[in-house]
Amino acid sequence: MFINDVEQCQWIRQKFETPGVMKFTNEEKRTLLARLVRSMRFEDFLARKWSSEKRFGLEGCEVMIPALKTIIDKSSEMGIEYVIMGMPHRGRLNVLANVIRKELEQIFCQFDPKLEAADEGSGDVKYHLGMYHERINRATNKKITLSLVANPSHLEAVDPVVQGKTKAEQFYRGDTEGKKVMSILLHGDAAFAGQGVVYETFHLSDLPSYTTNGTIHVVVNNQIGFTTDPRMARSSPYPTDVARVVNAPIFHVNADDPEAVMYVCNVAAEWRNTFNKDVVVDLVCYRRRGHNEMDEPMFTQPLMYKQIHKQVPVLKKYADKLIADGTVTLQEFEEEIAKYDRICEEAYTRSKDKKILHIKHWLDSPWPGFFNLDGEPKSMTCTPTGIAEDMLTHIGSIASSVPLEDFKIHTGLSRILKARMEMTKNRVVDWALAEYMAFGSLLKEGIHVRLSGQDVERGTFSHRHHVLHDQEVDKRTCVPMNHLWEQQAPYTVCNSSLSEYGVLGFELGFAMASPNALVCWEAQFGDFHNTAQCIIDQFISSGQAKWVRHNGIVLLLPHGMEGMGPEHSSARPERFLQMSNDDPDAYPEFSEHFEVSQLYECNWIVVNCSTPANYFHVLRRQISLPFRKPLIILTPKSLLRHPEAKSSFDEMVSGMSFRRVIPEEGIAVEVPNKVKRVIFCTGKVYYDLLKERKNQDLEGQVALTRLEQISPFPFDLLKEELERYPGADLVWCQEEHKNSGFYDYVKPRFRTIVNHTRPIWYVGREPAAASATGNKNTHMVSLRKFLDTAFNLEAFEGKMF
Repeated sequence: MFINDVEQCQWIRQKFETPGVMKFTNEEKRTLLARLVRSMRFEDFLARKWSSEKRFGLEGCEVMIPALKTIIDKSSEMGIEYVIMGMPHRGRLNVLANVIRKELEQIFCQFDPKLEAADEGSGDVKYHLGMYHERINRATNKKITLSLVANPSHLEAVDPVVQGKTKAEQFYRGDTEGKKVMSILLHGDAAFAGQGVVYETFHLSDLPSYTTNGTIHVVVNNQIGFTTDPRMARSSPYPTDVARVVNAPIFHVNADDPEAVMYVCNVAAEWRNTFNKDVVVDLVCYRRRGHNEMDEPMFTQPLMYKQIHKQVPVLKKYADKLIADGTVTLQEFEEEIAKYDRICEEAYTRSKDKKILHIKHWLDSPWPGFFNLDGEPKSMTCTPTGIAEDMLTHIGSIASSVPLEDFKIHTGLSRILKARMEMTKNRVVDWALAEYMAFGSLLKEGIHVRLSGQDVERGTFSHRHHVLHDQEVDKRTCVPMNHLWEQQAPYTVCNSSLSEYGVLGFELGFAMASPNALVCWEAQFGDFHNTAQCIIDQFISSGQAKWVRHNGIVLLLPHGMEGMGPEHSSARPERFLQMSNDDPDAYPEFSEHFEVSQLYECNWIVVNCSTPANYFHVLRRQISLPFRKPLIILTPKSLLRHPEAKSSFDEMVSGMSFRRVIPEEGIAVEVPNKVKRVIFCTGKVYYDLLKERKNQDLEGQVALTRLEQISPFPFDLLKEELERYPGADLVWCQEEHKNSGFYDYVKPRFRTIVNHTRPIWYVGREPAAASATGNKNTHMVSLRKFLDTAFNLEAFEGKMF
């Protein structure tokens, strides 16, 4: 271990080097034996009943169950009320049964191939599911809440999610030192050493807005528990090698010695709850079976598994020891086994009565009171998101000032604040001020707002400046957003570590804890979200379908073709659209609450706003909805300072709402039968088209319609637009390359609206392998080319669609 603190080193020495320190009462030994019985007999029961089923059992490290229970007992004794856990699939069913205490029949029925799925989503395999449970801890007689977070097969992906949820639960309880809420993360040895997200998560532990005040990491180490012969050890790095990186003590303990495990787990819990720091418990053991129960490890590790097959199970070893020293009798031991076997058999009988699987019974993060008792939204309406003008003015005034006295700001920032004050006086907003007003108004309503990401305090493009820095006093800062009203929710804005995977997972976990918060993660550039693709694919896109878990996280992804190269141009909207679950060929029925119902049915929302006002509204709508969905916002770069990209207060006042489609509002709409072409577009390219149309004097012949909400597709509003111009060419224009961007998503949906009777022509850049060029001249030439095509009214004459 690498610890520079003398007090901490002495503490550890005292715990491990004091003679005779590891002593247990007979009652503690009997409890430990009973826990081992439950751990091992649970696996034996599953193996007998479903010998050909995958279950990713715990054989070889059955001591993990009493280890976890010991950590929870000690933590409860020291004041912990809520433990949030994350783990891979090995041993998950055992943890659910014997640590979280999921009803056994609920687990057993999962093995029934005839079990019907409820209409709550697609579901997931049993060894990925989570659970939330409140109960009395028998060792301390105190109330304890346990949550095991659902996890995909990506072994360590859940780590930052658990930490984010833990941080949120601490935040909402005012538990600034982690004395009430803590996390436990379980790892396999190979994943612990080899998966980078482990270290991204560790490195969050010392950042002020990310620390959870220490996590207990338990490693199930399959390396050398049964032999010292290195030839029989697997080739992956041994976890000791990671000590330099994790900056935490690693306590190695032989998993064949249950009392030593119990003692080390007690020490680990004491360490975490005394010093508020991470600690690793390394359970050195073996895997009795292969990767899963269908795997034959002798194919590739014959010598190792010859040794493993000779190993006496830990339960027998420990029972023999306690019987020999008179702690228990053979009869008592056999009765303990018979009692648990009977419990399993009775649960198995009850499980046969289960006909339908309800995924919501496995929910890891319930929101009491937010939904109806049946889990459905309390309404299917969304109130207008505009606010009173005096509130807009007040927020604008605070955003333009420094609330603290004798606080000297940078002269460049003085100009920015002065410009904000001028905009407020003139009743207009740019993007930064619109965001300020959305956040500030939600804080007034008691909604916590959290904005996280790389350099978000200032903003990648130096437009936000939500944290002011005194130019004369080191580390003196001011967050004006927290000075809006005496009674307001807190605003958290925090620069993250240089991580996407870990930080996005963290913010997802934070958003899981409560529906009454706006949690936003901003990529430095939208292009960089792909290093967090696992979180996007496995948790955000599909989390509700798999685990009935609503989540309202907001992804802010700067996007726009500006000749800045292939890593600073595209948030890859096509990927989000491809994963959207709406059917391009299904023409929907338009009901009274179609807009909200459509949002409820989708898996996430993808928007590309062209005005600051719409950005303001979509942020506020995220909280006004009677449910929660992930929101993907393609945010601007050059539009942040574009003179045309401003909005009036009139678009943001009470009664106004988010506009899914912004139709043509110029002279073209006055004489629609003279319009020869309707160009549909989204985002920044609208301003290029607007300028070019004016230059060519085509305002009366070409209509421009903006899609602000791309997915779910606004069939109802676009139907109105298409019917308004029955004789016009229909064109989709985008600045992205043809094989990216939006065209492949919008084309079949437009065709569905017109029943395949009218073509929707493409105008934009040609297909390309890279998302953008890094050559400014090439960028401008391709822009000129597609703008010429967009306003060439004969461009598609005689062409087949």
